[in-house]
Amino acid sequence: MIDTAQFIGAGAQRVLAFGAHPDDLDFGAAGTVAALTAAGAEVQYCIMTDGDAGGFDDRDPEETAKLRHEEQKQAAAKVGVKTVHFLGERDGFLEANHGVMRKVVRLMRQVKPTIVIAMHPERKWDRIQASHPDHLACGEAVTRAIYPAVENPFSYPELLHGEGLEAYKVPWLWLCGAPQERENAYVDITEFFEKKMDALRSHFTQHPDVAAMENYVLQQCEENAERGQLGKGKLAEAFHAVAVNARDTIAGF
Repeated sequence: MIDTAQFIGAGAQRVLAFGAHPDDLDFGAAGTVAALTAAGAEVQYCIMTDGDAGGFDDRDPEETAKLRHEEQKQAAAKVGVKTVHFLGERDGFLEANHGVMRKVVRLMRQVKPTIVIAMHPERKWDRIQASHPDHLACGEAVTRAIYPAVENPFSYPELLHGEGLEAYKVPWLWLCGAPQERENAYVDITEFFEKKMDALRSHFTQHPDVAAMENYVLQQCEENAERGQLGKGKLAEAFHAVAVNARDTIAGF
């Protein structure tokens, strides 16, 4: 089990969080992000698709994308995130290809995060709706970028020689939306739960039944806290935390 309290209290963390669509990070990690920013961490978001295929209104996809950009910026601000990057991939067509990976590596080398947050690349068979193909592609692209591309100077050499972005070793990868058997880190977000909910409410195009959404998220956070043995009345977000470059990591590409 990973002790996440050491990261929340460190204060000087830089965190780069990747989501497939606007609202994905708010479902999976907004409480943790609020805790990190409250402790002094700098957190940036990167949304990989425009979310143009989401929503329940008969709206032009381009208009939907514009609305969802604004929703995500508002949601991010509510948990202390000032910078939101949009990769502009088409909703429903995200792939872990080299075009996407190059964008991810570029951003990681620019930000130099201590922790990268992303969606899990493994499918959840108990609730397949949680494993949208874009979610899986987000997790796979980020995981491939973290090792070996971002730390290998020979990967995408144009980033080094053309843009001056040197190789960088990411210490930690935290994956949200993991199959339960992969979970090994639970963040107590009890104090920040209302901020998480406020962020989620920003995505007004995505919630035809706000009360049902709120009840679902509350139940999930209660169950996370129970699995993490955080104590009665606690609320938590769950992650599969991976030490990418720890003190005992064997170097190499």
